[in-house]
Amino acid sequence: MYSRTSEPVRLERDCEAVLVPQGEHVKLPAGSIGYITQALGGSYTVFIEGNLFRIAGRDADALGKEPPPPLELPEGADDDAVEALVWKQLRTCFDPEIPINVVDLGLIYEATVKADDARDGTRRVEVRMTLTAPACGMGDILVDDVRSKLEMIPTVAEADVELVFDPPWNRNMMSEAARLETGML
Repeated sequence: MYSRTSEPVRLERDCEAVLVPQGEHVKLPAGSIGYITQALGGSYTVFIEGNLFRIAGRDADALGKEPPPPLELPEGADDDAVEALVWKQLRTCFDPEIPINVVDLGLIYEATVKADDARDGTRRVEVRMTLTAPACGMGDILVDDVRSKLEMIPTVAEADVELVFDPPWNRNMMSEAARLETGML
């Protein structure tokens, strides 16, 4: 099991979580004791009673942590500035079991920023992504994480995230740094 912190934790309130790797949504009761095994990208993976759970950043207070600050864009930011923030946000999305973001894992095939048809200054982001394995139980959770983090960006009204399996993912799609960190050279 990967551990960046292995910090002991006691839930301060009932908390929504996702069972890893099954992807089931559960509610962890206040007072549950365990430890944080991964704290990356604003979400937390915790080990409680023999199971791994992913807790979203919006519930960080249940762990005694601060939720991530809201995203900001300069007034009148153009599509290039929004696209840069899109890629920065994508790098905050992590598989709860792998300490590497979805961009460096090679899971993001495409991310495009488009003006919304409403012409009200809002934008739409279209993402094509894959998973390391088609049967990954966390697939829907990762897609939802990507969508919700992109929709946190000011002026982004909608993020359309399409899960695709062609071409199939392989380790050569990982960044060199990701291959080094996982020993998959």
